[in-house]
Amino acid sequence: MSAIGKEFKEIKENFKQLDFKVVYIFLSVAVITFLSIAFGSTNFYYNNIGSDRFDSRVYWFCMDGALMFILPILSIKFVFKQKLSDYGLQLGNLKYGLITTSIFFAAMFVTVWIVSGSEAFANTYPQGGQKVKESLTIFLMYEMCVAFYMLGWEFFWRGYMLFGLLPKFGWYSIFIQMIPFFILHKGKPELELFGSILAGIILGVQAIRARSFIYAWIIHALVMIWVDGISVLRAKSGIYGINITDFFKVITSIFK
Repeated sequence: MSAIGKEFKEIKENFKQLDFKVVYIFLSVAVITFLSIAFGSTNFYYNNIGSDRFDSRVYWFCMDGALMFILPILSIKFVFKQKLSDYGLQLGNLKYGLITTSIFFAAMFVTVWIVSGSEAFANTYPQGGQKVKESLTIFLMYEMCVAFYMLGWEFFWRGYMLFGLLPKFGWYSIFIQMIPFFILHKGKPELELFGSILAGIILGVQAIRARSFIYAWIIHALVMIWVDGISVLRAKSGIYGINITDFFKVITSIFK
């Protein structure tokens, strides 16, 4: 047998020893991420559908949310033939989930308030642009799309990938899912980009301890709604201070 033949035989034998489920999860995560970037992005919308900023974001949130939620579910049910609850689609430890969610959101509430004290921040969010700021109805519809996107996003990383790899890698799975999660924040502001490393780890720990990704979804969705909401109110009121008096002035501006 030639050297090349021996090499291929050895590679084949090594592949036979691999865990099918682990390999499938890695490959499916790569494929779904490719589909997300290639067909679920704002770039795809601009290049193939239209040029409206608001519509491009709605398309992105709905398409990406569907890809990252529905495709993993199909794999779990028809390839692995397992229960969705095995992948965190359950309430799990409700007490732990609610307590940690409250703590994490409280910390992010204050952080976002401080960071939002600049016009540049208010002009960046909501990503849907000026149209989101013009009507409460449009704002609420837009945030529903954001919440759906976050449902898919969190299930993909803190549900499908994390719980899928957990039996094989244990808590190392937290760091495995954190890496692509962090990489896909490329292009975000540096503080948010760096923070995604810590967020990926914290949310991974929470998901495992709560036996559910639902609480990570709630946190992420609420934070994004708060980011968009405070940006709209900052722009509306023209107030960019960060003390407690400014907070009440900004919040009460919604009634003016």
